Amino acid sequence: MALGINCDMGESFGIYKMGDDAAIMPFITIANVACGFHASDPSVMAHTVHLAKRHKVKVGAHPSLPDLAGFGRREMELRPDEITDCIIYQVGALLGFLEREGMPLNHIKPHGALYGMAARSEQVASAIAKAAKVFGVPLMGMSGTLHEKIYTAEGVTFIAEFYADLDYAKDGSLIITREHAAVEPKAAAKRVVRAVKEGVVKSVDGPDVAVRADSVCVHSDTPGAVEVAKAVHKSLANYLE
Repeated sequence: MALGINCDMGESFGIYKMGDDAAIMPFITIANVACGFHASDPSVMAHTVHLAKRHKVKVGAHPSLPDLAGFGRREMELRPDEITDCIIYQVGALLGFLEREGMPLNHIKPHGALYGMAARSEQVASAIAKAAKVFGVPLMGMSGTLHEKIYTAEGVTFIAEFYADLDYAKDGSLIITREHAAVEPKAAAKRVVRAVKEGVVKSVDGPDVAVRADSVCVHSDTPGAVEVAKAVHKSLANYLE
């Protein structure tokens, strides 16, 4: 599988602006587009898909728990069937805009707290996989977690991603924060290259932990995100699809 650079995008809402999608888009290959439950609205979604088409960037759905006020970064208790239905509803909305632009749905990547819950809970991961099977697309997630174990067991293609701008704990888990701290672009590029070449990253506790990178994620709401995306894109130029 050729390497990709993905970014969570389309996360503005009404007059509220989040991230500089237009500036970041030239430096990625895959856009994970918010579907309305943690961010975005119909016009933002339409604009983001159109922007991705113009830059020849693949589009995946970025569904969330129904938590607009908390940007989808607060855990919630939902039944597995509710999670499946929430994802189908959100992806269905994005599909309308993709069809208008003549673009296929590339994948699904759960957002924020839902992503973290699926890494720890077989029920949550299975509920997400059931939604993905409706659309026949891969799921993006973290290798070595229940993302990989359950998604593949459910017969869904798995895309392992590595985060350029988030920290990892010594057990290999991702440290998901309510707000993303700034990272130094050159340092982010260096750790990404190491993850791709050596399959490891230094944890916040010190020891290296094993990772896999079919796709590298850069967040659009990280301070200095455009410069981080530029640095990562440059460092991975020889690996990109």
